[in-house]
Amino acid sequence: MPELPEVEITRYGLAQELAGATASGAVVREPRLRWPVPADLDHCLQGQRLKRIERRGKYLLFRFDAGTLIGHLGMSGSLRVVEAGSPAGPHEHVDLLFGTRAARLRDPRRFGALLWHTGTDESHPLLAGLGIEPLSEAFTAEWLYRATRERRTPIKLFIMDSHVVVGVGNIYASESLFRAGIRPRRPAGRLTRADAARLAQAIRATLQDALAAGGSSLRDFIHSDGASGYFQHQHYVYDRAGQPCRMCGQAVRVLRMGQRSTFWCATCQR
Repeated sequence: MPELPEVEITRYGLAQELAGATASGAVVREPRLRWPVPADLDHCLQGQRLKRIERRGKYLLFRFDAGTLIGHLGMSGSLRVVEAGSPAGPHEHVDLLFGTRAARLRDPRRFGALLWHTGTDESHPLLAGLGIEPLSEAFTAEWLYRATRERRTPIKLFIMDSHVVVGVGNIYASESLFRAGIRPRRPAGRLTRADAARLAQAIRATLQDALAAGGSSLRDFIHSDGASGYFQHQHYVYDRAGQPCRMCGQAVRVLRMGQRSTFWCATCQR
């Protein structure tokens, strides 16, 4: 958390408010994030026009005239638009200033990032090795089938690997596998073409449904305007261990995979 839908919703909200605006600098109250905030960030941003905001996987890309500010919300971060100079609350570490407005980063666990980059995306180590976008036209059933051949990795961990598919984190991997009727531990290489077709469609539909619902607001995630998402109320299995499956009524199970909790239904998933 946040995953692709939450990052895309944040991107859209910030772009609606700030795209085209000129930055007046930055206020860094706590530079010790996952990687240190550049000491000269204030200088880098001053007078730079924000042309647009893009998303690549879970990264936000603030495209300025002279470079790109790479943002990541970490495990519990959020970026929202506030009045510049308004008092900062706990864990509100950085303000990106745009005249009377600011994009304020709140990151309780400090696993997020704000990094300045003047090269191409491919030249930055955080962006260079990223996989396919699951909402792109290139993400098809045939692509997924071919990508899984001879792979022994459990399918849940496979679709969560950002070097393969970007943005599908723990929540949406569990939900997509449930919709596709595939057990999370099944080796990726054992998917049939029919399995791949169901899973590709399920990933796309799950992410689109989450976007329509404003994402999943679990723990700390909020939109750029401070609102919450409500896709968590539509979860079939995620965070529902012991509760009845919404399809068959059997208790939802939980297991540990890749040091994360995995939720699934033994009846509906094969």
